[in-house]
Amino acid sequence: MVNLTRWTDDVLDGADRAWREVDALFEPTLRLGVTGLSGAGKTVFITALVASLLNRGRLHGLTAEGEGRIIGAMLRPQPDPDVPRFAFETHLAALTGPEPQWPESTRRVSQLRVSLRLRPSGLMSYVAPARTLHLDIIDYPGEWLLDLPLLDQTYAVWSGSALTAARSSARRGHAADYLDLAGSVDPTGPHDEDAAGKLAGAYCDYLQASRIAGLSSLAPGRFLMPGDLAGSPALTFAPLEAGERPGHASLWREMEKRFEAYKRVVVKPFFQNHFSRLDRQVVLIDALGALASGPRALGDLTLAMAETLSCFRHGRNSWLDQLWGNRRIDKILFAASKADHIHHEQHGRLTRLVEAMLGDAKRRASFDGSETEALALAAIRASSEQEIQRDGETLALVRGRRASDGRDVALFPGALPEDPAQLLADAAPLAPGEAASGWQAGADFARPVFAPPRWTMAGEDGPPHIRLDRALEFLIGDKLG
Repeated sequence: MVNLTRWTDDVLDGADRAWREVDALFEPTLRLGVTGLSGAGKTVFITALVASLLNRGRLHGLTAEGEGRIIGAMLRPQPDPDVPRFAFETHLAALTGPEPQWPESTRRVSQLRVSLRLRPSGLMSYVAPARTLHLDIIDYPGEWLLDLPLLDQTYAVWSGSALTAARSSARRGHAADYLDLAGSVDPTGPHDEDAAGKLAGAYCDYLQASRIAGLSSLAPGRFLMPGDLAGSPALTFAPLEAGERPGHASLWREMEKRFEAYKRVVVKPFFQNHFSRLDRQVVLIDALGALASGPRALGDLTLAMAETLSCFRHGRNSWLDQLWGNRRIDKILFAASKADHIHHEQHGRLTRLVEAMLGDAKRRASFDGSETEALALAAIRASSEQEIQRDGETLALVRGRRASDGRDVALFPGALPEDPAQLLADAAPLAPGEAASGWQAGADFARPVFAPPRWTMAGEDGPPHIRLDRALEFLIGDKLG
């Protein structure tokens, strides 16, 4: 029997969305997704991007600003009342205080609207009135993006791949306790809630330990950021060997039900309500942090990015897509964050490394009609550069205030190779019995932790940055004409 109340709500929701899309034809909206795994710099990127649009003195690479076509920018109420607002003012206060601090990391979906008032370009500038473009920025944890591949997997398939990964050379040390516990239970035996809780807890501990070690391909993502779902049955499952045909009331069957509930309650709503509605996407990648953690971390980050980016809906949007809300991502920026941690001479090498890491994903997106670009940037520049002579050679250093004690330090973070192929070869998964080679974690690449620079929003200058203006030109420049 049809639930009339639910049916009516669905019709009204559909009509409301259709009218919003029609309205967007006259006052257009661009939905920009910003994601990246924990530590990639999403919160800093969004705060700096918005601050730079409000005070545009440092956006020299944004064509519309250089041509004087941006009349002004201001924050406006966001369109989705059920999505938390991105705490721009709080994050800005942390960055611009007497003792600047990096803001807290992203732990949930949030949204912010910046409205830009624009002068038309070309011949229309003499007759057409000014217009408004709404930029809706959607911030979401990259860990949640790792869940999207689960939508196409059964519990049995996911369990097999998860257990194989846990037994790999990169992870078995972190997963030892979980593997021992999983090996001690009978998946075909009766379900026991205490056993299920201990298995889920041990699996979560393994994922947390792997993240601390610098690994990235860690699903389910909500195990790392459970939020208000902590302790719910949808987050109380773990991979198990199937063995013989499990009975209806077995531990394995209960885990299977909870895995399907996780997809239904957690993954699908995120995809339908947020991810599938994006027009453009920024993927922040902390490749330098992975390098400092060693070959296994770099290989794991490469695998995680390849898996998740395969879920993007690429291609150009037609006006019918816009009208009915069936959006595709037509531009993707792959941004190697924290470029201020290395000398500018190495920025090209960092860009080539990210391009090599995401080679297949970039080619797939381009084939499907999306425009892609890779860029090394620092949303807020926290360092300066210095060159010294040592043993007849020039050493390119970066200098900044060390976050731990505020002392001014200069260091050489390591040299990236001209060709990233050797780095990725060293980062490839090892075959059984194969010995590790290549660089060692912390030995060849440093992980500087600089405090934010001292700056304010007084005057017309936004935060100091590296290529944030180029990122904006690629992401929204075509919409500012």
